[in-house]
Amino acid sequence: MDRMVDNPPEINPWKNLLKRPKKGVPEGLWKRCPGCEQTIFRKEAEKRLGVCPECDYHWYVPARQRIAQVLDEGTFEEWFADLTSADPLHFEGYPEKIQKEQKKTGLSEAAVVGGGMIRARRVAFAVTDSGFIMGSMGAVVGEKITRTVERATDLGLPLIIISGSGGGARMHEGILSLMQMAKVSAALARFDQAGGLFISVLTNPTMGGVAASFASLGDLVFAEPKALIGFAGPRTIKATIHIELPKGFQTSEFLLEHGYIDRIVRRKDLKSELAKAIDYCGK
Repeated sequence: MDRMVDNPPEINPWKNLLKRPKKGVPEGLWKRCPGCEQTIFRKEAEKRLGVCPECDYHWYVPARQRIAQVLDEGTFEEWFADLTSADPLHFEGYPEKIQKEQKKTGLSEAAVVGGGMIRARRVAFAVTDSGFIMGSMGAVVGEKITRTVERATDLGLPLIIISGSGGGARMHEGILSLMQMAKVSAALARFDQAGGLFISVLTNPTMGGVAASFASLGDLVFAEPKALIGFAGPRTIKATIHIELPKGFQTSEFLLEHGYIDRIVRRKDLKSELAKAIDYCGK
């Protein structure tokens, strides 16, 4: 008797293909604009220096990227990079928060300072970064900026500070943070008496103690379009004094109209405008 042979299994050539995971859109390829809420191709925005191609909203960019956008390539020399925050008030969780922010941003603190060149013009340069505890001004931020102002005074250099600080004074350091406003302002007064040129650039956001001190003291004050600039934020003002604020209040456009700033400068034009201002003022 012949041995019975089972029928061979039916072969489905598509079986393995159907099991393959579907390829989706790679993460991080698109970004939602905070201004117009449109979904924007990230590379297109990066090509435009972090500016929305639909509504011209100027997105946040980190301090190192600001340096690359404004200073001539390869000319930046960082100063006072070894300064890091202590915990003078023994504020619970503060040392751990500093370490977390350092790991997240790659910065030692919320300000990066140094010397460099803008269109072959040597300058002293500082930038605050809202990515690091909202760019709040603690003792180290104040000390870094004060030392930069003093070095600019000694070397006779124009001073450029790009402010992106939404946190004001850093509550974790109490009065030691608040006193930085007066310290930096006093250094700027001495810089002014020595004939120095200070150009302040305000970006979104520039608030609190930073806006109430050095960011407002420039011989020239530039601002990016649609930047939020002021002391207390709109929600805080409404919650405390119960007043409906005018439309566009605390935007760079509103402040230009009321004489608080000198010019609104788009990010792509900032480097050229800074160089022109240095030439015009003879520094």
